[in-house]
Amino acid sequence: MTERTGERLAVAVDAFLAHARHGRGLSEQTVRAYANDLEQLIAFATARGVDRLSDLGLELLRDWLWDADHRGLARSTIARRSSSVRAFTRWASESGWITSDPGVRLRAPKGASHLPRVVSSDQVRTMLDGLAARAATDDPGALRDLAVVELLYAAGIRVSELVGIDVRDLDRGRLTVRVLGKGGKERVVPFGVPARDALEAWLDRGRPALLTSAQAGDGPAADDGPAAGGSRV
Repeated sequence: MTERTGERLAVAVDAFLAHARHGRGLSEQTVRAYANDLEQLIAFATARGVDRLSDLGLELLRDWLWDADHRGLARSTIARRSSSVRAFTRWASESGWITSDPGVRLRAPKGASHLPRVVSSDQVRTMLDGLAARAATDDPGALRDLAVVELLYAAGIRVSELVGIDVRDLDRGRLTVRVLGKGGKERVVPFGVPARDALEAWLDRGRPALLTSAQAGDGPAADDGPAAGGSRV
């Protein structure tokens, strides 16, 4: 069949449903399920400016499933949607409507877990602004929390790597931190000025206050080793 990559998505879906009904002889219930799921996909894609079959990419399909998960649709519904769209894109690829199958790597979530989603920059900024407002009161815990989140965000390190950082691992002049990653591999990671400022506030004002409190018996006891009060960030 001649490639028809410029066709509208709705036209391709109609052709797929006709094939499912007459070419494959699927039950009317199955065809209706395909139709319902793919109508939802068309509406989702159109709202994002995608109306051509050739523009239907894996990222949009993943967003479509994530949106369903975010709105609380049942696991079974999301799994069925994934199955429907993969059947559609596989048919479109095999029939020559598109040059490659964008749904071949699409996977539905398993069990009760939710689909992961990257936090937006606006969400991070809102969170940081809230932490900064609390830290402005010089509350030691707030200073610590802001330093932790700023460093995680700026350096892109794992939480497991962050908890292993000692004061001597920080180079505030060069804006770098030495971390120990998986397999014991050490690397030096850069961070920005906001993270440096938050770290300095924590190390200069917040951390000493908490250590003093601990030594006075008002909090957890400080240890002399690098893994606790001695040099651990």
